[in-house]
Amino acid sequence: MADTKTSGGGGTLTVTLVRSTIGFNRKQAEVVRGLGLRRIRHTVELPDTPEIRGMIRKVRHLVETK
Repeated sequence: MADTKTSGGGGTLTVTLVRSTIGFNRKQAEVVRGLGLRRIRHTVELPDTPEIRGMIRKVRHLVETK
């Protein structure tokens, strides 16, 4: 049976927090923490999966991706 968790490319995404979560919805702050981002200009490398892309889409106004 095929593994449905991995995407075709299996690459990584680099995500950087560029704006504070203060003043935004608490759920958005929880998503930022779930991505592993702790402070402004903190960068993490995450696997390129549909779940991670969905989290990034929810907070796209707070983060920068490469």
